[in-house]
Amino acid sequence: MNNEDLSRSWPAHVATGLLVLVMGCGAENAATPVQETARWWQGNLHTHTLWSDGDEYPEVVLDWYRSHGYEFVAVSDHNTLARGERWIDPAASAGGVPAFERYVSVSGDDWVETREINDVLEVRLKTFDEYRDRVEVPGRFLIIQGEEITSAFDSRPIHVNATNILEEIEPRGGSSVREVLQNNVDAVIEQRDRTGQPMFPHINHPNFGWALTAEDIIPLQGERFFEVYNGHPAVHNEGNEDRPSMERIWDIILSERLRSGSDLIYGIAVDDAHHYQDMQQGLANPGRGWIMVRSDSLTPSSLISSMEDGDFYASTGIELEDVMIRSDTVSVLLRPELGIRYYTRFIGTRVGYDTTRVRVTDGDESTTLYRYSDDVGEVFAEINGNAARYVFRGDELYVRAVVFSTKLKENPYQEGELEMAWTQPIRPPR
Repeated sequence: MNNEDLSRSWPAHVATGLLVLVMGCGAENAATPVQETARWWQGNLHTHTLWSDGDEYPEVVLDWYRSHGYEFVAVSDHNTLARGERWIDPAASAGGVPAFERYVSVSGDDWVETREINDVLEVRLKTFDEYRDRVEVPGRFLIIQGEEITSAFDSRPIHVNATNILEEIEPRGGSSVREVLQNNVDAVIEQRDRTGQPMFPHINHPNFGWALTAEDIIPLQGERFFEVYNGHPAVHNEGNEDRPSMERIWDIILSERLRSGSDLIYGIAVDDAHHYQDMQQGLANPGRGWIMVRSDSLTPSSLISSMEDGDFYASTGIELEDVMIRSDTVSVLLRPELGIRYYTRFIGTRVGYDTTRVRVTDGDESTTLYRYSDDVGEVFAEINGNAARYVFRGDELYVRAVVFSTKLKENPYQEGELEMAWTQPIRPPR
């Protein structure tokens, strides 16, 4: 079967969005062959509950995602797994009495366990195994065990998500930002290698607390994912006058890594949800960013395999019908909404690009900021409409597509935010 045979338009009922990545030029670029059972699944990989600093019980959080069309969710509380016996005072918890009342309403009196200690009502937080067995629906709604490994260096927050882990990972330190980051990535890789469990780390919100730079991520070993979009209002997706946006960081990382013969890094969109009671700008609400993963089954191993092949896209609302990659072109087909206008930018960096970088601020290895040339993350083409096509010139290090819309996002990360989608970078054939 050739690439022409594998490129197709899928019916709308198959998935809410579809990305087909097929190339005959090496394993890194070649997606898993399309199967009749393959479809696309919507999910969020960064979610918090009352087991750390969320304001709702896990069952209520997962009910929100399931009722809003999500098909998988990774619960990733800070430095903990939902294990062991934990009782809390619901009135003193982050969610207060309203969260407890919602918990009883969603889960029922027969599920909720309470006790009184010194005239204070306490409620037991159910473990991951308990609530997974109750909430998960095989083939329809998957719950994945995760952890946000939360560390720091010199007061700078360094967070790495671990998806589908078996054992809690104690945050590791180090003598620099880069060493802390690498040590925590290594901890996930070590657990995967030791247990054989499919799992992966991803770098969280680099601009949160202005903690990480592109230069911190470029040399990382074993890391293939980072958050290009995070729905928390404090993470600075857009950067500032000195600091690049998350997309600009992505292009710098891709350019420098590929120039040195290293791997692609893929972009994830997440909620980083903490607040489920009040839905408003300024709070870390659910439903702001997600990924669509093409897989032949709704299982952690299948989803992770597809993601490691780059067979997914990130979105804040736009749905993709198809992305077709052939020997000389990449094409994007949207599922448009009536009355909404769209345009697609094909972005990348060419072989032999200007590698000059200008120092913006002075500091140590991790605090010095640089400005890279305009050759990095060049806009190769911009096309209006519901379909876009880019012809490879043959000298691109990578090409990725960003789709923009005129539709204002519901409950945005920041005022004026428009719905977008990001495909994963590919290495064109040469």
